[in-house]
Amino acid sequence: MAEIPAKLAEVIDDFSMITDRNERAEYLIEIADRFPSVRVPATIATKPYSDEHKVPACESDAYVWATENADGTLNYTFDVLNPQGLSAMAISVILGETCSGQPLEQVAAVQTDVVFTLFGREISMGKGQGLMGIVTMVQYEAKRRLK
Repeated sequence: MAEIPAKLAEVIDDFSMITDRNERAEYLIEIADRFPSVRVPATIATKPYSDEHKVPACESDAYVWATENADGTLNYTFDVLNPQGLSAMAISVILGETCSGQPLEQVAAVQTDVVFTLFGREISMGKGQGLMGIVTMVQYEAKRRLK
């Protein structure tokens, strides 16, 4: 099985050292503040967005796009329509920054349980499902191009 992208492995290692729930929340908020860097540009999509990019089960109305780079890798961009959707924004930033430009095999190997590693096991079922949906859509785009 392929390894996950090295940048994502580093982020996972960073989070594995955080044991305090409040510290984890503060770190995720800091990450969510970088959301504009991975937000879908108007050259790719404008509102209202097509449902084919909508993340199922995401309470924050998240969307995912993958555009091909010249080297065959993908660039992932996102939008989160709920301004309170900080968790969706944070996972979007993490995936956008660590999976864009990485080998498709590595992106396809990212498991949805990474959500629990990053956000903690105490995350609500609804939020967890939505965040795993974002991961699944990123994986799907990589897997689709590998076929």
